[in-house]
Amino acid sequence: MEGKVIGPGPYRATKLWNETIKLFRAGMPLRKHRVHFRTYESCFTASEAVDWLHKLLKSNQNFGPEVTRTQTVQLLKKYLKNHVIEDIKGRWGKEDFEDNGQLHRFPPSSPLKPYPKRPQYTEKNCIPKFPKWDDYEPMSSQDKNPMRPLVLNSELWNKRHSIAIGEVHECKLVHRREISPRNVEHIWKSMTLAHLQKIVGLESLNGVLDSKLINPKHILYNVYNTNKQGVVVLQDKSEELPHWVLSAMKCLANWPNGSELKQPMYPGFERDVLKTVADYFHKLKEPLLTFQLYDIFVNILGLLQKQQIATEALQVCCLLLPPVNRRKLQLLMRLMARICQNTQIPPLNDAIGTRTLMVQTFSRSILCSADEVDLDELLATKLVTFMMDNYDEILKVPNRLQSAVEEHLAHMRRVQIKYAGADADATIVSQSYCKQISKEEFDEQRASSSLAPMAELLEGIIKDKELSIKDKKKKLKQFQKSYPEVYKKRLPTVESEAAVFPEKPTLKPQLMFFTLKKPFQPFQRTRSFRT
Repeated sequence: MEGKVIGPGPYRATKLWNETIKLFRAGMPLRKHRVHFRTYESCFTASEAVDWLHKLLKSNQNFGPEVTRTQTVQLLKKYLKNHVIEDIKGRWGKEDFEDNGQLHRFPPSSPLKPYPKRPQYTEKNCIPKFPKWDDYEPMSSQDKNPMRPLVLNSELWNKRHSIAIGEVHECKLVHRREISPRNVEHIWKSMTLAHLQKIVGLESLNGVLDSKLINPKHILYNVYNTNKQGVVVLQDKSEELPHWVLSAMKCLANWPNGSELKQPMYPGFERDVLKTVADYFHKLKEPLLTFQLYDIFVNILGLLQKQQIATEALQVCCLLLPPVNRRKLQLLMRLMARICQNTQIPPLNDAIGTRTLMVQTFSRSILCSADEVDLDELLATKLVTFMMDNYDEILKVPNRLQSAVEEHLAHMRRVQIKYAGADADATIVSQSYCKQISKEEFDEQRASSSLAPMAELLEGIIKDKELSIKDKKKKLKQFQKSYPEVYKKRLPTVESEAAVFPEKPTLKPQLMFFTLKKPFQPFQRTRSFRT
């Protein structure tokens, strides 16, 4: 019984909890057991429950083969505490479940978790709007440089103004109002959340992420305050990790070289150093991925089969962390990866391998829920394993998001050419609410809105007396090719086309002679007089 895959969406952890309970109740074998000369029907031993549930979780795509037997026991303890199971005498409510032969059974009905109700949050849009026609800054007299008037002939006019574009309306040079730091923060926040929503593939982040808890200052700080390795650099050194913790982490990361603890080496020294680091992270008030981002990280677990998408989603989610948590996460993930890759470090545990030890030791310090009945350990194990294997990419600043936001901000600071009647900025994405219409109404509106300007343009060409006949014929031919319906409606016949070009009066050739006083006489040679 592998069960169905729970994809991204609101309350994914709750859905996983309920789905696991349903599979456990439906598939766990029940049989007769005899204890102290007494027979009990339809029950199971604690070890049988651990065996069956462990096998189920490892084969389930929502959890994976990384689930350990110890984690299965912890889950059954939560089941006993929340009355999913009870002991053979009907007792429950305490986490005293042990991996032994004690008998347990299912109550008549196991409680499923209800979905919490969260109010939808809509943040007011404070992105600066594109200036209206009258909201321009008049240019000073110093900015008005004399310009030589441009004389356009018909050929140059045709090059600059296409028939498809139509007439150019009056325009003004519009200067953007200055973008305040608050505007910049809001743009970063809104575009980051929109980018995350698109990657995860959800119609809305409601129920997955509470937007009002996201601090845009954290996003900006995490993007622009990093060292060459991409690790966040803290301006306030009082928020840095304690010196002894940093020294212990450097000692393990660079083992066997680079120890700064200045302590004598002894057998098991590396295990004590690891315990020192683990104790510090276990005592933190909340996990490194924070309680408020728990749901969104759990949702990304449903995308781990698509490695590239999951990596990009985790990149964006980690930008939402406070800079102090993000820096701690970066240092810890780098330490875990280096320990796993270091073949010179002695075994840190006699029972399990180094990789499994790293995940089990720090998973709860990285991801857990404020609600104890959630599947924290199983979900954290899967997420931390993926993050440890891909920490280099995950903890980078997402270049695609950064480029998109910076280009948008640069566009908003540019001086724009504003045309009369166009008060909306097409480059700013905003919500709009439209009334649904029928297909016939749509076709009618499209025809009336798009053809009317073309009809005016055609009329202007016909009545333009400054155009030569050659240029006018050329323009009409182009117009007829681009908009045959408009042309046919205005000039349906050959006669109507001919009427556009009035006939010029024909001039009869006339010979003009000079008026002579005497009639023309042929030339006669006269006698020359010579001296």
